Amino acid sequence: MQTTDYGFIGVGRMGAHMARRLLKAGISLTVYDTSKDACAELAKDGAEVAGSALEVANNTEAVFLSLPTPDIVQKVCAELTSARKLKIVADCSTTGPGGARAAHAVLAKAGIVYMDAPVSGGMAGARDGTLAVMVSGKREVYDRITPAIKQFGKLFYCGEGAGLAQVMKLANNIIAAGVIVMSSEVIAMGTKAGLNPRQMCEIINAGSGRNSATQDKFPRSVLPGTFDFGFATGLSYKDVRLCLEEAHAQGVPMPVGAEVLQVLGITKAKYGADSDFTCIAKVYEEWAQVEMRG
Repeated sequence: MQTTDYGFIGVGRMGAHMARRLLKAGISLTVYDTSKDACAELAKDGAEVAGSALEVANNTEAVFLSLPTPDIVQKVCAELTSARKLKIVADCSTTGPGGARAAHAVLAKAGIVYMDAPVSGGMAGARDGTLAVMVSGKREVYDRITPAIKQFGKLFYCGEGAGLAQVMKLANNIIAAGVIVMSSEVIAMGTKAGLNPRQMCEIINAGSGRNSATQDKFPRSVLPGTFDFGFATGLSYKDVRLCLEEAHAQGVPMPVGAEVLQVLGITKAKYGADSDFTCIAKVYEEWAQVEMRG
């Protein structure tokens, strides 16, 4: 196997798009995922395919991670400590600050620098290179990986402390879920009263209530009834739970955030962890006995 500029572990729905952005920029890449089909698609674009996470780390000095849960991130990071070549891990997963600090500590013992680099913007942002990329860790390492990581979107350096970017990501994600909840409540109410839900979104977007749900998620996934925005309910639940845990650790009350978690829990129980998180609106449709369609 030919050594590459970077590695990418976790090339699922988000990771595949991000890896493809690197390949299109002329950055050579070694990839690994538990899905052989996902790796095979990237091989068509010129990626080297490894048989394990450790094999990726033995084939490059810098690796990106895009993994679904903190437990999987910890497991992979523990495996990477045996790498012969690896020097940098940039974690684009959402693990929470505690997970980031734990990964940093494990990798540091092996002389590997950990950078947390969570992203926001969904699959469309990953595909188009328009993600918000939040990064924290050593400044000189940030400068080194900037030519690659800027292929994902707009960069925001949050500071040197491990976990700072994760705090920012959790803050973003609890708001993203919260505005779906609030928008679902008011649009269900308006629809039942006789308003057109698409026009409601247009009016809200022209006024002070505009938000990412009425501007993007409702027109794209709720009003057509497809509920396919591309972010799983289980992952949103995990992110909001991690945010509440961090708020508790910091002594900051989040009563509204707790209500958002409760609605996500209902959605997950009803439609499954793999359902799209826009299914929050389906819960309100059932409660209000209306359909919010354009």
